Amino acid sequence: MKISLIVPCYNEQEALPIFYRETKKVMESMDCDYEMIFVNDGSKDGTLELLKEFAKEDTHVTYIGFSRNFGKEAAMYAGFCNVTGDYAAVMDADMQDPPSLLPQMLDILENQGYDSVATRRATRKGEPVIRSWFARMFYRLINKISDADIVDGARDFRLMKRSMVDAIVEMGEYNRFSKGIFGWIGFKTYWLPYENVNRVAGETKWSFWKLFRYAIDGVINFSQAPLSVASWFGMFMTFVSFIAVVFIIIRKLIFGDPVDGWASTVCIITLIGGIQLFCMGIMGQYIAKTYLEVKKRPHYIVSDTNRENMEKVK
Repeated sequence: MKISLIVPCYNEQEALPIFYRETKKVMESMDCDYEMIFVNDGSKDGTLELLKEFAKEDTHVTYIGFSRNFGKEAAMYAGFCNVTGDYAAVMDADMQDPPSLLPQMLDILENQGYDSVATRRATRKGEPVIRSWFARMFYRLINKISDADIVDGARDFRLMKRSMVDAIVEMGEYNRFSKGIFGWIGFKTYWLPYENVNRVAGETKWSFWKLFRYAIDGVINFSQAPLSVASWFGMFMTFVSFIAVVFIIIRKLIFGDPVDGWASTVCIITLIGGIQLFCMGIMGQYIAKTYLEVKKRPHYIVSDTNRENMEKVK
């Protein structure tokens, strides 16, 4: 039995030595073979040099260096495409995904008939209040308007059987949202709660704005509800406009005042124009996603690796 650990890395020079040391201890305590696949996502610090040092000293380490920053989704996909184990896990290098949970996760997979063990934060202790509120609202929204099954507080950290990994690889879409993909492909998943853990070193790469954009991508990638909202807005405003026209005609015939009401007219025009632009923006997002899909650009480009015969463009 072999476990593959997929570790996306972006400017994690400070946290990597701690993660590598602690994870290696846990893996050596387990009765199985293992590999660590570190994916350097175009880091600008000494992350790649550290990974090369790890690989020189440890045959269990594989590093994949991207030609530029392609994003965490591309890094995870690269890991999935190159695993060789019977099980695979995705982990962050900042120690917010505790390696100490891996033995328990493996035990659940082997003895309880699950295909995947996914982690979720039982609390959001240490996280800004506003950020936590928006995160909870996002999980509620996406579960209501899409087929994706995403539990509140879900992390990317999960251990999966190879059959599930193969299904994820077959989902070759360019616009990826892994939390949604994990839920969409199905399989029997056990949710393992744990207390929130802060980063051991370095700074988070996820600002509020990046998280907001990521949430928008998730909604667009897994739901057509925004398009339906735009359609309903259009029908509603058409009805309102028709009522307004009838009202204006009747008012003109009764009172005959052509000047009165210009302020309300401007307000109505502004409202309708704003809604039209909003709906066009929604459609534009879907068109942009379609545009990127049909271009068939690679998910990532590998510029440096210690594994032979790896597909460099995927």
